[in-house]
Amino acid sequence: MAVSPLALHVHASTNRHSVSPTFDHLKKSISPALKPIWKELQQQLALKKIDVSNTVKKASGIVLDVLVDGLYRFVDQPYLPSQKNFAPVQEIGEAVEVACLEGELPAGFPEGVFVRNGPNPQFGCLQSTVSPLGITNETWVEGEGMLHALFFKKTCDSDWSISYKNRYVESETFKLEKQRNKPSFIPAIEGDPLAVVAAFSLNRIRLNADNKFLCNTSVFEYLGKLYAISENYLPHEIDSQTLETLTVWDFNGDWDRPCTSHPKKAPGSGELVIMGIDIKKPFLVVGVVSADGKELLHKVDVQLDKGVFSHEIGVTESYNIIVDQSLSVDISRLAKGGQLLKYDKEKTSRFGVMLRYGDADSVQWFEVETCSTFHILNTFEDGDEVVVRACRAVTSIFPGPDWGENKLDWYTRGYKLPPKNGKNGNEEEGFLFHSVYEWRLNMATGDVKERNLSGPHSSMEFPFINENFIGLKNKFGFAQVVDSAASSTCGLAMYGGLAKLYLDEPQEGENGQAVKVEYHEFGESNFCSGSVFVAKNGSAEGEEEDDGWITAFVHNEVSDETQVHIIDVKDFEGEPAAKIRLPQRVPYGFHGTFMATPNKH
Repeated sequence: MAVSPLALHVHASTNRHSVSPTFDHLKKSISPALKPIWKELQQQLALKKIDVSNTVKKASGIVLDVLVDGLYRFVDQPYLPSQKNFAPVQEIGEAVEVACLEGELPAGFPEGVFVRNGPNPQFGCLQSTVSPLGITNETWVEGEGMLHALFFKKTCDSDWSISYKNRYVESETFKLEKQRNKPSFIPAIEGDPLAVVAAFSLNRIRLNADNKFLCNTSVFEYLGKLYAISENYLPHEIDSQTLETLTVWDFNGDWDRPCTSHPKKAPGSGELVIMGIDIKKPFLVVGVVSADGKELLHKVDVQLDKGVFSHEIGVTESYNIIVDQSLSVDISRLAKGGQLLKYDKEKTSRFGVMLRYGDADSVQWFEVETCSTFHILNTFEDGDEVVVRACRAVTSIFPGPDWGENKLDWYTRGYKLPPKNGKNGNEEEGFLFHSVYEWRLNMATGDVKERNLSGPHSSMEFPFINENFIGLKNKFGFAQVVDSAASSTCGLAMYGGLAKLYLDEPQEGENGQAVKVEYHEFGESNFCSGSVFVAKNGSAEGEEEDDGWITAFVHNEVSDETQVHIIDVKDFEGEPAAKIRLPQRVPYGFHGTFMATPNKH
């Protein structure tokens, strides 16, 4: 997110001397604590031959680096014992052959690659910094992106070859810090306001970016190419066989801002609908990329009046669906001593329905009960109504509590199951409980109908469907099920199972569910991430929507072993069709995808 550098008087916070333009005066004015740094600076400058054209640029870079090294102390954030599988792993190197521990790959399972993205801090831990300006922290979503992939290939005798590989997404900021061999970007999302402002400014001046390009959130396939992405930058193309980072996709130079982690392929046309948020105007821009990926056909400022943290965009056959939630990004609030990111339960939440090639005036807005919505299950048209199905909570899980509150305590309370008489959580406990919700937006009358599909007993997030039905009316939805007890102990979300929602089958009874739900449990101390639907090989029109499998990375907290489970969706509550043991553990992460190998015929 772009932030304009602000004037900083850093020296006023470190000593009481004014800064003179002469080096001799500066040498006298520095505090004793900084004299070793000044000596190092002199030595570095003495070793360099003077190049008149570059002297100022090089000297200023050295001065700023020495200043940051002197003022800022980087501190590793510790992992609790219950958070051991959130800790990073090393790159494994060449792909390693693996095999089914139990079962076998089912008939009709496609060749391809199952890949999942997630944070994997390059230097072993998330970082905090301590300085005279205050403290800043990296948040739990800020580790560098690492891809974990399982490759499925048929051999000449129709046997399977399965291999595993992992690799960092090598963004420009990743390579910059790797070359320096130390943390260099000052955390700039959470912390004391003055320290956060200083972090943005110093990062921009020193490193030419406000923050690291994380590339750790999602992976998606478009036109046979694989991309890794996070909210704060552009998609990075990835070689689907080697996981090598190739190029940054800026849509032929026509897109000048970050891109959503969840672009959507429009049903029918095959166009790619994208979105980008920013901290300054225009706050949210929607784009449409041509079906061949070569041209940005449409780009429009939705003209929001605030910087909203909108994570995902929806599509139907005719519309783009915008999520305007109550989580805002506001630099002016930061300047006044508040938080950069803040969820405001008093503000309005709403959905915007915009024609595919519409402008800001074409958006029809629908106010809904205030909530936090990051992930969409699906959106589609049903007569006069646009239907939005997504995961909903009463409070935003990100960035967490107000600065200064005890984080672990806040997340511990938030992950607890809501009181039985509570609706979906309250201010004291259970406020991070997520339900799969449905909103019916009537385009003719402007009315909204809301209902809880999944009920008050199982918290669900990271929803997904058979991607052949994105933007179309669908019968089945899937989600990862939060283990509330484990998550409350850990202070981070842990998913102990999967849910299959029968969206066309009303549920009778008193359990609070609007539709039938089946569960697949992984068993005690087993937790998943990156779950995706894999359609049966050769699936075509007329095939059943749930004809396929779910693949998921599943980690056992006791054995510290990670497997990939392949679950038959039609035997959802049964044992997995196959369990594949991996050569090293895979830390919990975010979103995955299955990229099928194109048919050879």
